[in-house]
Amino acid sequence: MSAHSTIQTPPTQTARYAKCIEVSKRIRWDIEQDVIKGRRFDFNKKFLPDGLSQIHQLTFLNVDDQRILSQIQGRTYANVFGLVERFIAAKMIEVSAEHVLGDQIALEALIRFTDEELKHQALFRRIEGLVAEGMPEGYRFDAEPNAVAKAVLQASSWAVLALICHIELFTQAHYHQSIESDDQLSELYKDVFLFHWREESQHAILDELEWTRENEKITQLERDQGVDDLISLVVAIDGILQGQAKADVDYFMNLVTRSFTPTEEASLRNGVLTAYRWQYIVSGVQEPRFNELLSGMLTPEQGQKIQRALAPLMG
Repeated sequence: MSAHSTIQTPPTQTARYAKCIEVSKRIRWDIEQDVIKGRRFDFNKKFLPDGLSQIHQLTFLNVDDQRILSQIQGRTYANVFGLVERFIAAKMIEVSAEHVLGDQIALEALIRFTDEELKHQALFRRIEGLVAEGMPEGYRFDAEPNAVAKAVLQASSWAVLALICHIELFTQAHYHQSIESDDQLSELYKDVFLFHWREESQHAILDELEWTRENEKITQLERDQGVDDLISLVVAIDGILQGQAKADVDYFMNLVTRSFTPTEEASLRNGVLTAYRWQYIVSGVQEPRFNELLSGMLTPEQGQKIQRALAPLMG
């Protein structure tokens, strides 16, 4: 399809795009005035809740260990969102071009989506700067956003939109199930993901609309390729998680004042990697709406292929 091909949007879908615009206007926020408000992070508190960090399973860690590891994981959690939003914004610019001479409501919704994703990237860069002020040197986040985005965007459009929908939906689940109800977290860290969630709620709707639209355009053979591409993307993400989990545990072990037995260190390394796989892969795969959308697009054979590929990562 050419960059300026026109497409017809069913009225019911146009109404959903319009609703996203209405909510986007109503809840719009500013990074400094609404989120940061001159504050700094409280390093006496955890950043990431236990439901995401899974620190409670590492029973040999004391209270200070748990707090430090939650802050390291929370730092990485924010950086990962800044990373994935690079390719999400780029993909939304691409798909919005298909609406340029078509449904202007859909076009506006996607332009707003892109604008908000660019703001979120700026937010997470700001957060990294603030966290770095309060944590010792030595933390590493090696995944480079542009390089990752270029690799992701080489996959088929169906696979990329599936991955994006997966990410936006688990973002919602993480906030509602873990972050919102935890009163032990740094107030600023919690507010970052409150404001992030407010806009991501609309993004998840738009992801679903665009992924469904793409699915309706492609052939079964193209969908087969999409399934293969989606599996490859998830495997590549797991590779990033493995590297980051190692870097984060190395950093943690340099910060704490006590040593760990070989068994404890092995449990620590496995626990952090398992937590990262839960955060960025498993929680999204298990999210009911994502499951419903994906299963509705696939043949039983395609679904089984995905299940077999993901089984080693599902814990």
